[in-house]
Amino acid sequence: MGVGARKEVGKHAKSLGGRKVLIVTDQGMVNAGFAEQVKSYILDEGLEVFIFSGVCPNPTDVNVRDALMVWQENKCDLLVTLGGGSSHDCGKAMGIMATSGGDIRDYAGVNTLKSSLPPYISINTTAGTASEITRFAVVTNTDTDVKMIFGDGRLTADVAINDPVFHMGMPRSLTAATGMDALTHAIEAYVSKQATPVTDVCALGAIELVAKWLRPTVADGTNLEARSQMVYAEYLAGMAFNNAVLGIVHSMAHQAGSLRDLPHGVCNAIILPVVCEYNLLAAPEKFAKIAESMGENIDGLSILDAADKAIGAIRRLAKDIGIPAGLGELGILEEDVPQMADNALKDVCTLFNPRSVTYDDIVRLYKSII
Repeated sequence: MGVGARKEVGKHAKSLGGRKVLIVTDQGMVNAGFAEQVKSYILDEGLEVFIFSGVCPNPTDVNVRDALMVWQENKCDLLVTLGGGSSHDCGKAMGIMATSGGDIRDYAGVNTLKSSLPPYISINTTAGTASEITRFAVVTNTDTDVKMIFGDGRLTADVAINDPVFHMGMPRSLTAATGMDALTHAIEAYVSKQATPVTDVCALGAIELVAKWLRPTVADGTNLEARSQMVYAEYLAGMAFNNAVLGIVHSMAHQAGSLRDLPHGVCNAIILPVVCEYNLLAAPEKFAKIAESMGENIDGLSILDAADKAIGAIRRLAKDIGIPAGLGELGILEEDVPQMADNALKDVCTLFNPRSVTYDDIVRLYKSII
């Protein structure tokens, strides 16, 4: 982590035994010149490098198969993912097929891999998903428009690189969306049924950093200190949810995002406060602590009143950085709700939500933000 960390990728690739490296990325990384930078660092170590730049914002099974073709045609033996969560998720899924065989749809679920991934280095460029360090990947099934979730310890990168210099080029809207994604990861992990004292420390640290640094990062994307602090925030949030998992904010966001190909972080940001209101009764002490970590004064308040302050703080932050007020602004219709609610109830993240939830509950939550 830190300024200049990106330049170490070639040395790490060589130490992992790579000879032919595939960089999985998106066209934006190519246009920005980042892909060529990374390629040059690897070439300096005497390795061959190939680039697949066909990753979509919400990666699909088609992207994964296309990346695999490039991997196989060039007989690659080491994977580098460059970008945000989309590139990391696509690369991980490609790695599953490269070593476990079959089709990517065969492996949706938890601990389904037959083999470890190839040697794998992730280079992160957004402060949000933390996919560069987690054991999870999310890929859209193009036949059903449902996001498939893959969870396995063998999806974790051998080396993860976060250089804030590569984060400097993020546009304001993406900075806002990914920052709220990091906040959602931290909050959902903190109140998850699977939370532990270890994940709590990571989650609270992330919440505090996002609350302090996301606004200045959105206001001035060239602020290197703010960018660096948001890198730490998203990384801590990733450590938290990699172990504590998530909740129904993500279950609901997955459906909206895949149905209309919407930005994941924006969907999370819109859904987060209404789900927090729903979950408040299950963990009021924790929501009070969230409020305190976000800079709210809770002295002399009852636990429930203090917990309410967390909801207000989340809403103000989202409004300040330009997050839309509802899913309707993104094209989600009320007629979409039954299908989304049914799929959200089946989403694996729902299992770890602190308050039990029914189909009717999810329908009601969706309708409140359309």
